[in-house]
Amino acid sequence: MKITIPPALKHRQFAYLWFGQAISVIGSQMQVWAIFWHIDELTQLPLALGMVGAARVVPIILFSIYGGALADLIDRRKLMYITQISDALLALLLFVLTITGQIALWHIYVITALQAIAFSFDLPARQAVIPNLVPRETLPNALSMNTIAFQLGSILGPALSGLVIAGVGIGYTYLINALSFGSVILALFLMGPIAQDRSLRQTHMRVDREVIREGLTFTFNNPLILSSMILDFIATFFASANTLMPIFAREVLGVDARGYGLLSAAQAFGAVSTAVVMSQLKEIRRQGRVLLGSVIVFGIATTIFGFSRIFWLSWFGLALAGASDTVSMVIRQTLRQLQTPDKLRGRMTSINQIFFAGGPQLGEIEAGIVGQAFGVQAAAISGGLACILGVFAIARRWPQLPRFNGDEPVLAGTD
Repeated sequence: MKITIPPALKHRQFAYLWFGQAISVIGSQMQVWAIFWHIDELTQLPLALGMVGAARVVPIILFSIYGGALADLIDRRKLMYITQISDALLALLLFVLTITGQIALWHIYVITALQAIAFSFDLPARQAVIPNLVPRETLPNALSMNTIAFQLGSILGPALSGLVIAGVGIGYTYLINALSFGSVILALFLMGPIAQDRSLRQTHMRVDREVIREGLTFTFNNPLILSSMILDFIATFFASANTLMPIFAREVLGVDARGYGLLSAAQAFGAVSTAVVMSQLKEIRRQGRVLLGSVIVFGIATTIFGFSRIFWLSWFGLALAGASDTVSMVIRQTLRQLQTPDKLRGRMTSINQIFFAGGPQLGEIEAGIVGQAFGVQAAAISGGLACILGVFAIARRWPQLPRFNGDEPVLAGTD
C-alpha cells in the first residue's frame, strides 16, 4: 500500500495542533509512568497504585460536565491556553518537590487531582475543536491522526521515562513534561482564530442548568452515542492493567526500569502501527460489528497478558490490546463527532469523558483491590474475561450498535 500524506495534515490549523500535541503527549506519558514507578518506590502496595485512579476520576466526574458546557459557550482556543499553562505549572511543582526531597505520597495524589481538573476542561475543548479545523469528509482521518499523535507519545514517553529514571532521576521526567506543554501553547498561537458555532452564546451568558441539561438530554437520548460510551467504560474498567505494570515488571517478569519502559510502550506500539494503516483507509464498512469485534480482541489480549510469565508474550499481549483499542477508538470517536451538532459537541465530549476517563481510573482502583487480594495476574485475567462478556451484553441491549454501518446521515456542522 502506497503511503501518502494524510488529508487532515493538509489543513494548516489542524497540522499545527497535531504536531504540538504529538510533542506534548511524550512528556505527559513520561509523567504518567513515572508516577506509577514513584509510588511503587514509596509504598510497594498495589492499592496505593490503584488510588492514583481515584485521584484522577473524582475531579473528572465533578468538573467534566461544566468543562464541556464551557467549551460550547466560550472560545475553545482560549480555554485550551488556560488548561495547558496550568498543567505545565503543576508538572513543574512536582519536579521541584521531587528534586528537593520534599515529595510525599499525598503530594502526588493532590497534584494528580489538580491536573485532572485541568484535563476536565481541556479535553472537551480539544476534541470539540477538531471538526472545526477540517472538512466533514476529512474528520475520520483527523481522528486517526490524533490517535497516532497520542500513541507515538505513548511509545516514546514510557521508554524515555525508564531511561530518565535510570539515568538522572525520576524528578526530571516531571520537568520534561512541564516543558513539553510549550509545544501546544505555541501551536495555539500559530493557529490563530478558529471558527466555532456561537449560537449558544447568543442565548446564554454563562453555564447554567439549562445548558447542562441540553447536553445530557441529547447524549442519553441517542442510542448509538450512549451505547458506544458504555462499551468504552466497560472495556477500560475491567481490562485496565496499566497501574499494576511496575509489579508485573518487577515480580512477574523480573525486569528493571528499562524493561518496564519497553513493556509500558508495547500497547502504544500496537496502537500506532494500526493507526498508520487506518489513516490510509478511505472507509470502514460494517463499523458497528468491527467496533464490537475489536473490543472482544482487546479483552482476549488482556487475558493473554495476565497469563503470561514470559516477557515477549506479555509484550505481544499489550501490543495486541493497543492495536484493537485503536480500531475501536477511531470508530467510536467518528460516530460521536459526526452525530453531534457543533453547538453541542463540547457537552457531548464532556459526558463521554466521564465514561472513557472514568473507566480506566475506576478500573485502576478495581485492579488494585483484586491485585491486592488475589495477585496481579488474577486481576488482569478476570478483567479481560469480564470485558468480553460485557461486549455481548451491550450488543444485546442496544442492537442499533452492531447494525451501524457508518454511512448513516451525519449531524456534524449543523445546528
